[in-house]
Order: sequence, then C-alpha cells, then structure tokens
Amino acid sequence: MNHKHLFYFWKVAKIGSVARAAKSINVTPQTLSGQIGLLEENLGTELFSRQGRSIVLTEAGKLALEYADELFALSAELEVMIKHHPKGRPAEFRVGVSDAVPKALAYQLLQPAIQGAHPTRIVCREWQLDRLLGQLAVHQLDLVISDAPIPPSFSVRAYNHRLLESGLSFLATQDLVAGLAAPFPTCLNTLPLLLPGEDSAIRTGLQPWLERNRIRARIVGEFDDMALMAAFGQAGIGVFPVPTIVEEEFIASGRLAIVGRTTEVKANYFAISVERRLTHPCVLAITQSAHRMASGID
Repeated sequence: MNHKHLFYFWKVAKIGSVARAAKSINVTPQTLSGQIGLLEENLGTELFSRQGRSIVLTEAGKLALEYADELFALSAELEVMIKHHPKGRPAEFRVGVSDAVPKALAYQLLQPAIQGAHPTRIVCREWQLDRLLGQLAVHQLDLVISDAPIPPSFSVRAYNHRLLESGLSFLATQDLVAGLAAPFPTCLNTLPLLLPGEDSAIRTGLQPWLERNRIRARIVGEFDDMALMAAFGQAGIGVFPVPTIVEEEFIASGRLAIVGRTTEVKANYFAISVERRLTHPCVLAITQSAHRMASGID
C-alpha cells in the first residue's frame, strides 16, 4: 500500500472535503481525487460515497479511517519518542506516583532506577492519577506508577504496563488484636476498620468482598493517601489493609500484627507511559524490579 495515498484519504476523511483537504496540504483537488482513486482501486472497494454535494465514508472507509488514525498517531508518537528519548542513562528521571500506592512499594520499585555507575537524579511527584496523567501527556513526567490503569474517560495517548499484583494483608497493633477469638475474616466484625478512599482500586474490590463474607465492619476512617491510613493504623485507631507484598515493611518493628490475609481481593499496580514499547532505561529497571518482586510472591 502506498502510504501517500493513505495519507491523502486520511486528510479528506478528517476534513470532510476534497477541496479543503487539498488546500491544507498544498496539492490540487484533481491530484487528491486521483490518488484516492488509486487507493480505492488497490483495495478493491470505494472509501467515499456522494450524498448530494457532500462526500461521506462508506463502511469500508470508516474501517480504513480507524487504521489510518492508528498509523499516523504512531508516526507522531515515534517522532516525539525519538526526540525525547534519553541518550544513554539519563541524568534525571521524572516519575509520578499515585497517592494510593504504598510508599514502601514505590520505594522498592524506584530504587533500581537510580542505581548504577552513573546515578540518576530522581524527581518524584505524588498526586492524584488524573493530574499525573496530564503531566505525563505533556512530557513533564517520564512515567506514572498507579494502582489503576488509565481511566477510559481520559483522552491522553498513553499505555498501561502491568507491573505486579498482590493479595491483601490486614494489619493492626498488637494491643488491638489481643484476645481476638473469632477467625479471620469474621473477626473484622469486632474491630474498627480503616479503608482506602472510594476512588481507590483496592476499595472497589474490598466492598463486595466484605459483603460476601457478611462483614459489617465499623469503618472509622477513609483515606485517599495510603501512608496516612497506615499512620492511623500504627497509632491503634483500627485495622487496615496493605498489599501482602509489602507487609514485611510494616510488621518489621513488631508493633503491628497480621490479622489475616486474602487473595480474593487483588491490588494491581501499573507503569503508565507514553511508550507503547518500553525503552527508557529507568523504566526498564523498574519493570525488571517488579518482575523480581512478583516472582517472590509466587
């Protein structure tokens, strides 16, 4: 297929007029129509049909436009990625971390990205996912780490790369769980409970799990920030969930005990990048670190 012919078709389809499309790319309407005719002859079908003085896409034309959109978007992405791609190991790595990601997990994932013979300076931003994605879209960030994939409503051209998934562990202070008689998860009926905020991906899975297990917990706090929830939990305010993969970070001091674990609710973590194929050396270090951590879970 001649990509110039496809480009001419794409311009006409997007603009909706042969004359206006020809003017926008500085060719004559006759040339444009002739090139599109060659494309239709090559494909063996018409891509446009006339309705009065207007042209509209045929069903084949609509399908061709979907592919053309993807092809020319990839072309633009290639240009951007080559221009912004670091030469060797970058001196600075800019990463956004969603506030729903546990700090201990974020550290474990990011640490390998800044190690090496020529250490990279890390610039880490913590914010809500939609704001971080906005910064990613304009190349103010190299990567976003999140507990959820890109929302369907968000129009930024970026890609989800799954890092790892983990079950949940429920933790509480030794004093709070002393004397518990009921097994897990029934014991949650008798404990004050701290939960991630309603927008958290973990919360989305937790709510039906509590209902299935007939847990009528007394929720004493909801937190968008996982670190703040953990701080309240460590103060003895209530039992709180963390990804099992980082539970050791919390219980190492001996102040907290594991109330119970479940694999019926999963915490998933994603690297979100404008790269379809990951090539940034720091991002590759993070994904490799995540794979090692995931192997440890298995």
